Amino acid sequence: MPAAVLPTPAIADCHNDLLLACQHRRERGVADPFGDDWLPGLRAGGVVFQVLPIFTEEQFIGEGALRRTLEILELSREIAELHHRDVGIVETAGDLEAILGDGRIALLLALEGAEPVGSSLAMLETMWRLGVRMASLTWNRRTMLADGVGETDTGGRLSSLGVEAVAEMERLGMVLDVSHLSAHGLAHLADLAGEPFVASHSSCRALCDHPRNLSDAELRLVAGSGGFVAINATGRFVAAAGIPTIDHYLDHVEHAVATVGDGAVAIGADFIADLLEQVDPILGRQLLLRPGDLVRIEDLKASADLALLARKLVDRFGSGRAARIAGGNVLEFFRARLPA
Repeated sequence: MPAAVLPTPAIADCHNDLLLACQHRRERGVADPFGDDWLPGLRAGGVVFQVLPIFTEEQFIGEGALRRTLEILELSREIAELHHRDVGIVETAGDLEAILGDGRIALLLALEGAEPVGSSLAMLETMWRLGVRMASLTWNRRTMLADGVGETDTGGRLSSLGVEAVAEMERLGMVLDVSHLSAHGLAHLADLAGEPFVASHSSCRALCDHPRNLSDAELRLVAGSGGFVAINATGRFVAAAGIPTIDHYLDHVEHAVATVGDGAVAIGADFIADLLEQVDPILGRQLLLRPGDLVRIEDLKASADLALLARKLVDRFGSGRAARIAGGNVLEFFRARLPA
């Protein structure tokens, strides 16, 4: 039988790069890195829904991006089969209800950047058929579709192909994720999008002036589309100096709630320092963080710590609002957006 889910509020985490970490561990001969390194933490943290992005490392940009993505998608299926008593991959609203009803963790596959798409929009339908339900047009770098926040001197709007990609993603029902998209790109997307879009792992520029964070106006664009903003727990996106704490993180949650309401705020932890202990990607300056800036938030370092965050959310917001922020908003969004 599946392990018992921890008391509410249950967590829906919108960004954990664990698939990339598992891929690297498998390549180093570890038979079951998900079961060894990640499943216990997800259970301990009270996570009931986890978005699993697939990120293209620098060394795979170009034609290698598609092959690497397919390898990781296959790994996700192997994980789901091996741990079918504990997790399941979500493709439909029915899947979501069945998996949650069984007490398992619902896994939603996503693309973090459109490198595997390249210039072929037909790949979007291929990704959809393979179970991908959310995608961003770019990471910090440039893709064929858009510029990321690391490209500051280009104008940064969507390309004409990117405009077509938005229409195709909306036709498929694939959720658009604007975290990492340039400011001009986000404004451009907001002008043309006909469906809700989300920010899966972005914090608040008003509290920490980092290019990866969103301004209040951008928070409102996301929420105004019908989407949500999931707050990022990377230390230097939360506090520009000193030792970031879980209270600093909660300040970002509180600011977002004050700006767009408690129905449009969620959790997108992005435990990047934890990831970089498992992998050694060639990210260089495009990470937008110096190596010394990869500090962790005390008491919010990995998935197991999300249980403490849930309790802290209740302390600050009360049980009803905390439940919406911790997981309810995300679950409600995907219940409405996933195909039946």
